[in-house]
Amino acid sequence: MNKTSTRKQRRQSRHDAAAQIMPPEGVPLRLDIAGVGVRMAAQITDVLITLGFAGSILIILSVSGAIGTSTILALGSLLFFAIRIPYYILSELAWNGQTIGKRLVKIKVVSHTGGSLTTHALVLRNIMKEAEVFLPGTLVLTLQQDNSIASWISFIWVMMAFAIPLTNPHRMRLGDMLAGTHVVHLPHPILLSDLARENPAPVATDQTGFAFLSHQLDHYGRFELQTLESFLRAQEKGTTRQNHQSNTQTLAAIVERIRKKIGYAEAISKVDHLPFLQAFYNAQRAYLEQRQLFGDRRSDKHFAANDEAK
Repeated sequence: MNKTSTRKQRRQSRHDAAAQIMPPEGVPLRLDIAGVGVRMAAQITDVLITLGFAGSILIILSVSGAIGTSTILALGSLLFFAIRIPYYILSELAWNGQTIGKRLVKIKVVSHTGGSLTTHALVLRNIMKEAEVFLPGTLVLTLQQDNSIASWISFIWVMMAFAIPLTNPHRMRLGDMLAGTHVVHLPHPILLSDLARENPAPVATDQTGFAFLSHQLDHYGRFELQTLESFLRAQEKGTTRQNHQSNTQTLAAIVERIRKKIGYAEAISKVDHLPFLQAFYNAQRAYLEQRQLFGDRRSDKHFAANDEAK
């Protein structure tokens, strides 16, 4: 393996780590980290919205004669400050980590640990945004020429704030680091086909169907059903010539194990292995869904032992 491929693998591994969060349920979620460019687009949109609100209020006050022209700039800065903080905090609280700008570009704030967003985290990250960008940026724009040192300090501070997200794989700014959050692209939902509604693959022999009694479906729970579903979906993708034999052996072993477990007396021919599993999956799923309607949630095949222990 050459050095170029090694570097590519390292970059890919860093990207994979950045795009994965672990929620409390224990199932890792892979989400693409939002880049600086798309976040800037959302930020500009939100700034324009808050500026629009502040400008509208200024126009109303100016037309009514409540303020003079000498105080418009100072009052405008104050209104912009007073509007944008509630705007960012309340919109992200209401829309679960999204502002109008984020919704338009389809990104959102998530907890870095995979948990739910807290009010404390959203308030902290948006208050820190003031200290990182807005207040120093306001100083750069409003300070006079005789305060050039302060203007340069503010400018350097803003540049450092923009550079921080480029130094970490999660593109976290300082406020995200303190709040334990980062920004991701919204995943594109892809609905898989329902295995229970699909017909088994056609076989060479005449198939009369498989029937299962309730006591035969009383051995497995949701975990085993999900495992069987994963295996059946893998069969849909097909097998290569190299792993065909091992797949056939695995299929036969699973059928035999299930047949013995549930007490299915009839032997299953080789060509009926996959239809048997499909039929058993459909029957087992329907049975578990029916039991769940009556409050019987069977997580796995050990549910009976767990109930006795309780």
